[in-house]
Order: sequence, then structure tokens, then C-alpha cells
Amino acid sequence: MRTIRLPEPPSGTLGMPEIFEGGVYSVIRRAVIIGNGFSGAENQSVGLVRALGLGDKHSIYRVIRPQGGINDWLHWLPVSVHQQIYYIIRRICGTSRFGVVLGGKRLSPIPYDTSVSTGLASVLDADAKRIATMARETFEKDGPLLVVASGRDTISIASSIKKIAPENVFVVQIQHPRRNLSRFDLVIAPRHDYYPLTSQAQVQIPKFLRKWVTPYEPPSKNVVLTVGALHQADFGALRAAAAAWHDVLAPLPKPLLVVNIGGPTGHCRYGADLAKQLIGSLQNVLASCGSLRISFSRRTPQKVSSMIVKELSDHPKVYIWNGEEPNPHMGHLAWADAFVISADSVSMLSEACGTGKPVYVIGAERCTWKFEDFHRSLQQRGVTRPFTGKEDISESWSYPPLNDTAEAAKRVQEAIAERGWRLRP
Repeated sequence: MRTIRLPEPPSGTLGMPEIFEGGVYSVIRRAVIIGNGFSGAENQSVGLVRALGLGDKHSIYRVIRPQGGINDWLHWLPVSVHQQIYYIIRRICGTSRFGVVLGGKRLSPIPYDTSVSTGLASVLDADAKRIATMARETFEKDGPLLVVASGRDTISIASSIKKIAPENVFVVQIQHPRRNLSRFDLVIAPRHDYYPLTSQAQVQIPKFLRKWVTPYEPPSKNVVLTVGALHQADFGALRAAAAAWHDVLAPLPKPLLVVNIGGPTGHCRYGADLAKQLIGSLQNVLASCGSLRISFSRRTPQKVSSMIVKELSDHPKVYIWNGEEPNPHMGHLAWADAFVISADSVSMLSEACGTGKPVYVIGAERCTWKFEDFHRSLQQRGVTRPFTGKEDISESWSYPPLNDTAEAAKRVQEAIAERGWRLRP
């Protein structure tokens, strides 16, 4: 009798029914983002989720700290402790005037603000038990849940979700959580977060403080290192922004120089002195510019922005964004020929350095600690140059663009595969 051979199941991933690869239980189709209300942190999470192909299948939950009055002095505390203190104050003070003075404001449940659609319907309060319960109860129907968190206030929430529902979630923590990295499936952190372990940093730390400075050990297997910050400015987003801003930016005389100004931080201090330096340098390069567009961030000191507006706003080549919608940031990334960016913002620098266009930095010499290390890394890679005011903006230069978000997404996919799961095709 002739042997009858049954057809083999499909090979590869194209067109393969889920029954051949573990069914719905092994396919991640959805994600939850744990945010902290700061765009710099939340942009990283959204950017990673987009790179993983879940940009239209995610929801965002936000850790809410009380704001205003005495609360502004309690931000150094873990968010759970801060919330408990706030609750006690409210119970003691009630609705009295003293209570109102100390009272906080909850962040409004508004859609995530971005010029690129994220598929986000609303922002919900982050509750670890509720999210973990949802992951368990929907596992058989919807499969595993990807949880992506970024920022200090999200650490306890993300780690708690992992602890409560370890068999149903894959948890990624962006930015170094300082200790107990095994609480997460994967940690994504910039290389300069490990600067305290270098011999150069150790010399700067008094011996009696060294045991308190984190991280304590080199990156473990579940740590993905990046050069800068993750972000949403991928090829698709920039192409969409180029189309959306075509009528505004395409007709401008070239080259277009875009200037993004942040604000001073603890390890990158500046004020009116840097504003004067920037004004003088911009005036020097205006002759080689076709157009100059300037944007400030929420952190820019009023004195700095006022000085720049006063000195440059009347020049016919200069446009200064007034802060009103629509925000031209993504359009600027798409259409600029070169950038000048203040040294304080790792996020703005990472986005600009992902374009492959010339990026000049103002104020890097004022940065200390790990941020000095970050700028040194960018310059050694040929990604950035100091802005001196002697540049000819019409002379372009290039470099291999930073691709941190895509590279981190690839590592996430590999780690998920090691778990026996996969992302939806």
C-alpha cells in the first residue's frame, strides 16, 4: 500500500495560523504605557511602542503626583509615599483654606499631545493591581500584555505589575531604575547612566558617598544600552510631518537653520550669559542662512527667551514660534538643513541626531557629570559639533544617524522571542 503523506503545516511566519505557533497565548497584540506626565519620558515609551508596530494598539496610564503648595517640595519622595502624605494632609486639613493652599491638582485625563497620531483615546490613572488584573483576565482572549514605562515615578508601578502577573506580561522599563533590575524583563538605559562606574567619575565622588551613587554594577543581560533617548521621530513620522508642513516650510529660503532652546538643569546650568552668547553667534551666521526658526521649551527661563526675542525677532530671516498650536517641532525636524540645540536636552538632541543632518550644540561645556560624558560621546562619534558662530551653515556635513529606537525595538523583540512569545506580524 502506498504511503499517504499529509501536508506539512506552513513554515515561516508568513501566513502561519496561530495554532502552529502557540496560538493567541504567544502573540503580543497590545501594549500599556505607564507615563509620568513629562513629555520627554512619555515620548520614549510611545516611540518604542510605535517601533514595535503597536502604535495603534496601546493605551496610556499616568502616575499622578499631587501638585502645588507643599507638594512641590515633596517630589524627591517615592510617588507612593508622596501620595500618602498628601492624603494625610487632606484628611487633617479638609477643605479649609490651609488645605487648599497645600492642595494638589490632578493631571487632566487628556489625550497624549503629539503631532503624530498614537491611537490613544484617553489617559487613565496608573493602578498596578488594576492593570495586572486586566492582563490576567484577558490573557486567554487577547494574549500577553506588553508594558512599557519610563521615568522614576513609574518604576514602582511597572515592577508591581510584573510581580502580580509575571506569566501574563512583558515589562520594559526605560531609563535606569537604579537598583533591582531583575524586577523587569528588560531595561533600556543610555550609556551615560553608567558613567558613575567609570574611573573618571569615581575620582569625582567622595569615598563616603560612593556606596550611595547608583548604578552599583555594570549592565546585566537584561539591560539594553543606547547612546541617547528614544523618541517618535522615525522615518514614517518625519515623512508625515514633511507633508503636513510642506506649504509652510518648503518655500522658505535655504538653508533653513532650526534652533531649539531648552532650560537649565542641575547638571547643565546657564542663564542670560548663554543667551548673550547664542544671540551673538546666531547674528554671525545669519549671512550664511536662508531662514532661521527658533523654538523655546516650557523649561526656557523667561529672561532667556525675552532676550532672544528682543534681539532677533525683527530680523527678516528670523521666525520665533510663539508657543501656540500647531507645534512645528516635527516639521522642523523634517525640513531643517541644520540644527542648533541647547546642551541640556538629551531628547531634543537625540531626535535631531537621528536625522543625519548637521547638529551644533550650544552650552555643552557647561554640562557636568554624566551629561558631560553624553556630549563627549556625541562629539567622538562625529554626530555633533560645538556652535561657535563661525560656521558656514550652507556647508553641510553628515554622519551615521543615531538609530536608538529601532535598535532598542529589535532587542525587545529578541527578548520576547526568548520568552517564547512574539509580536503580532
